[in-house]
Amino acid sequence: MSNEPVVVHALINGRQLVTEKRYGRENPANPSEIVGYGPVNTREDAVLAIDAAAAAFPAWAATPIDERIQRMQRAIEKLKAAAPELTELLSREHGKPLYDAQGEIVVSTMWMEYACSRVKDVIQDEVQEHDHGRTIISHDPMGVVTAIFPWNYPISLSTIKIAPAVLTGNTMVLKPSPYAPLAVSKAIELIAAEFPPGVINMVHGEADVGVELTSNPKIAKIAFTGGTNTAKHIMKSAADTIKHLTLELGGNDAAIFLPEFDVNDERAMRRLVISNFLNGGQICMIAKRVYVHRSIYDKFVEKYIEAANKWIRVGSPFNPEVTIGPVNNAAQLKYVKELIEDAKSRGAKVIPLGRVLEPELFEQGYFMQPTLVLDVDSNAPIVAEEQFGPAVPIMPYDDEEQVISLVNNSIYGLTSSVWGEEEHAVRVARRIEAGTTMINTAAIMGLDVRFPFGGVKQSGVGREYGIDGLLAYVEKHVINVPIFLDLPYIPE
Repeated sequence: MSNEPVVVHALINGRQLVTEKRYGRENPANPSEIVGYGPVNTREDAVLAIDAAAAAFPAWAATPIDERIQRMQRAIEKLKAAAPELTELLSREHGKPLYDAQGEIVVSTMWMEYACSRVKDVIQDEVQEHDHGRTIISHDPMGVVTAIFPWNYPISLSTIKIAPAVLTGNTMVLKPSPYAPLAVSKAIELIAAEFPPGVINMVHGEADVGVELTSNPKIAKIAFTGGTNTAKHIMKSAADTIKHLTLELGGNDAAIFLPEFDVNDERAMRRLVISNFLNGGQICMIAKRVYVHRSIYDKFVEKYIEAANKWIRVGSPFNPEVTIGPVNNAAQLKYVKELIEDAKSRGAKVIPLGRVLEPELFEQGYFMQPTLVLDVDSNAPIVAEEQFGPAVPIMPYDDEEQVISLVNNSIYGLTSSVWGEEEHAVRVARRIEAGTTMINTAAIMGLDVRFPFGGVKQSGVGREYGIDGLLAYVEKHVINVPIFLDLPYIPE
């Protein structure tokens, strides 16, 4: 792939919209390098995209489901064919190692294929004959869907919305993040080319574009992945026209290690390390705070450090030996470092993990050595807040009631994990306030696209993936065909 800057544009009604104003996306491993440019679209551009989607909706909603599936399957094959180019571009603009960028495309197409395989069954009419007549429940598309998604997994977090929305007969306007806009824009263009003009549209831009995409009366549904504070603004913006919402938000996901957990299980320790630091810890569903029973705590920490030092190798995303690349952007790097400094000021012990393979590159990019934080109070920000970076606190607990209280004492509830004897772990899992709890694994290693995913409390509204992820984009329409009976409580 050439190192020449990539230029992407808005996509409206099947055509690229070229704008004079644009922004550059830097390489986080080498911030002096501009990987490419995205457009700075206006609120008026957003209106054009929404109008195009609204105009395309009636015909697309009436398109037979078999044709919708066939078009999506062709789009999947195009994504697979373009995977090498998309992978390299994504690594360069995002900072994630090649293996993680490749994995993102694999998960994306896996979900799209699953959605294609299930959508006919999910949206077919339900017909019931009963003693009052006949009832038909149809599953109708909602209309125009806005999809807004972040930078950490841009391709998978866009396709998780595209596949169910379009397959069920909706049209879309998508908005990527300026922190990783290039590869996902190329992916969306590939997908959109398989559908009629106006079915899939895309705009970039700043807050005014987001306001239009969440308040315009022609928008029927908003699918958003991102921060909880942004979601609060979206809910307010959507309130005037009572839009449907799917919100997959932040999490401060806890991992509980029960007293019977085998600290000498090297494979389990490796799974934990990966669940802490994959993608540099920049995943909503990663294990962000670890609670270990005091009876095994000291040995656990020793074995954890051993496992981390084996797996963690920091450097260029294009180095095949590297497991962790740079943090995506300067602001996020600053935030995570501030959390660590705050913990140190409170008396915490801070231990760097793994190896830095390329010291010169490390100094010039947004790199940070993954960090273990010990002896930290539960009220410290590094425990109470979502780090979204390569740092993790490990804390001891004394009994089950205490740890469940500590875990649930959070505004978040996205995922969690419990590690120990299976039945015991399941009993503990049932008491955790979370959308998903994994047993003896965590993060992406416990994700299955066949089942619903989402959060409770301030970690979200609604579910993605699985059958629920398809049903989230349809309205249930009940058609009653009654037998006319005299009702005794209605007078003649």
